[in-house]
Parts: sequence; C-alpha cells; structure tokens
Amino acid sequence: MTPMTTEGENPQTKAPPAGSARRALVGRLSWGLADQAASSVSNFVVGIYVARSLGVTAFGVFSLAWVTYGVVLNVSRGLATDPLVVRFSGVPDASWRGAVARSTGTALGVGAAIGAACLVAGLGLGGRVGPAFAALGVMLPGLLLQDAWRFSFFAAGTGRKAFVNDLVWGIALVPAMVVAARVGSVAAYLLAWGASATVAAGYGCLQSGIRPRMTEARGWLREQRDLGYRYLVENVSLSGASQLRAYGLGAIVGVGAVGAVRGAELLLGPFLAVLMGLSLVTVPEAARVLRQAPHRLGSFCLLLGGGQAAGALLWGAALLLMPGRLGELVLGGVWHSASELIVPVTLGVAGAGLGTGAAAGLRALGAARRSLRCQLFASACYVSGGLGGAAAAGTVGSAWGVAAATVSGSAVWWLQLRSALRERHRNPIPEVRTS
Repeated sequence: MTPMTTEGENPQTKAPPAGSARRALVGRLSWGLADQAASSVSNFVVGIYVARSLGVTAFGVFSLAWVTYGVVLNVSRGLATDPLVVRFSGVPDASWRGAVARSTGTALGVGAAIGAACLVAGLGLGGRVGPAFAALGVMLPGLLLQDAWRFSFFAAGTGRKAFVNDLVWGIALVPAMVVAARVGSVAAYLLAWGASATVAAGYGCLQSGIRPRMTEARGWLREQRDLGYRYLVENVSLSGASQLRAYGLGAIVGVGAVGAVRGAELLLGPFLAVLMGLSLVTVPEAARVLRQAPHRLGSFCLLLGGGQAAGALLWGAALLLMPGRLGELVLGGVWHSASELIVPVTLGVAGAGLGTGAAAGLRALGAARRSLRCQLFASACYVSGGLGGAAAAGTVGSAWGVAAATVSGSAVWWLQLRSALRERHRNPIPEVRTS
C-alpha cells in the first residue's frame, strides 16, 4: 500500500534541483490555469445564455438548481476527491490507479444516491421549481464523475488531461444548448448542461483507462474517514451556506433577487470558477511544496491568495468602467439589477481569493480539524451577513453583508494556517504508514 498520513503529517522527499522543480511547477500550474479557463468559459457561457433566454425570474429558478448542484458537488469532493488529492498526489502510478478507481466510484455513487432524491423531490414539488430539480437529479451522476476525473488527473500531475476533458465538455455543450433553446425551459437547459458533462465523464474513462468501482465506495470511505468526513462537513457548510443564503434571499426579497446576485457573480465568473475548482491545482502543489521545501509553504500560500485577490479587484474595477450597453448585451434584462452589486460582490470574491491560499496550506498539512473550524466560522458569517443584510437593505444589503463575512472568514483562515505552521515546526511528527 502507498504510504498515507494522518492529520498534520506529510512525508518529505528529497527536493529536486531548483530549476527543474520550478519548470515542473510552472508547467502544472499552466495546465491548471488552462483547465480553469476552459471551465470558466463553459460556466460563463451557460449562465449568460440562460440569463438572456429566460429572464430574471426563470434565471432565479435555474440559479437555485445551480446552487443545489454546488452543495452536492462539495459532498462528492469531501468524501471522494479531497482525500485523493491530499494523499495520492505524486504517488506511484499503481497506487494512484487503485485510489482513483475507488474515488471515482465513490463520486458516481454519491451522484446516483442524491440524484435519485432530487428526482423524487422535483416530481413531488411541481410548479416552476420541480422540473428543474428533477432534471438536475437525472444528471448528477455524470456531473460528479466528470469533476472527479479532473481531480484525479491533477493529483497525478497530468493537468493536460483535465484540460482536454473540460474541452470535450465545452464542445458537447454547444449542440446541447442549441436543442435546449428550442425547448426554452429551465429543465431543458439543465438537461443539456448535464448531458454534455456526462459525455466528458465517459471520455475520462477512456483517457485514464480506469473504470470507476462503485462497489468499493464503502471501502474508500472507511479508509479515508479521518479526512473524508471532516472535509464533507467543511465542504457542505460552504456550499450549504450559499444555498441557505439563496433560499433565504428568495423568501425575503423574491426569486428575482437570486437571479440578480447570480448575474453579478457571472460578471466575475472567471474568478469564481477558479475559486470553486482551485483545489484541483493548489492542494496538490501545496502538498508537493510541503514534501520538497516545507519552509516555503507559507510564502507559496500567500502568493497564491494575494494573486487571486489582486486579480479579482482588477476585474471588478474593469466591470465598473464597462458601458451599460455592453452589460445589457451580456446579461439582457438581468444587467440593471446585477450592476448595482458589482462593488460588494467584487470585494467578496477578493476576500475569498485571499482565503483560498491559507485553505490550500491547511489542506496540504492535513490539518482537517483546523480547516473545519475555519469553514464553519466562515459559513456562519456568510449566512448571517447575507440574510441579515437582506432583511435590512434588500438585495444590495445582502451583497454587502456577504462581502464583510468573506473578508472576516479569510482572516480566520490565515490565523489558523499560521498556528498550524508554528505547531508543525515545534512538533514535527514522523510519517505514519497504514495498510
């Protein structure tokens, strides 16, 4: 079996020459950025296409399904792929292949189980929302398996394969969205989005030569329970907070407010997509830094988080200078309400970007207890700020409440990383091997 570590433990290996290590890092990060660009473009195009086609209210329904998908995606990541990238990044091929078969099988099983629940709930709800959730339920297995392949490829250091897989999804998305536009319903767009992801998920099996083993999901969960269940709570608290905020905002202000917030987020889509999938690149790379040059982990995380925050602020500044006519061309009727939220949403994204650097460091250290505490605090602030702001000042108040909560949560992430690094320096723990 591959050497595995428990919380706060990582094996250290002899560092390669600085020049070759730097070139390898740049290469992996380049493929990571390329993959995130492909993912960002796909998500951005889908959101814009649906917003322009359906209007603010129907787009709000689509956004509720999208947020729900985010919760389920984080369940899958916490149980299946987060432990994979922490413990099987840069390991021998045989160990990686065995772990990936079990991990992807777990993701597929999560999609099938929760997808069935969404389908039943959607059929029972009816109305505008019911068909959307039924369609999401049908497509969840393919969506989660496609995401699991991306994590698997980055754990192996083959980001090029993840990029190609996302490219296949984007290509399959084009004819699917054309068909959905002819139907003109929220459910049709969700089916098109999920069907194209399923095509990419199938292609991932061909790329890797690995068949997901759903029958070994229970064994994977048992092996990774010390990290998996903590990451599950951490991830679900993150996406669950977004879902609660969306549902609460819809109840307090109206479904149109959910569409307005989603429209503003679409304007910052490239950075939000990068943040959502950042662990594809950063956690494996932080784990490599920890193994090869542990004294550089703090500066690596600071550079990562600071770069994300600076990029988000620059993008937000550009959006403020964008002519209104161009905004209407992009978002249609959603632009007017979304444009009022650009400043607070930009600050929120910048705060989240800064925090992701510290989060990657805690994940690489295997400090699941610390990262769980951070995420629970940040999620509580997010819900309180978002709903408290909505009650006080409507949609704009909710956006400012979330921005304040995100910046506060980022500060806590960095305090915990600093403590974890000091603790590791004082009390280095030898590698623990498990069978």
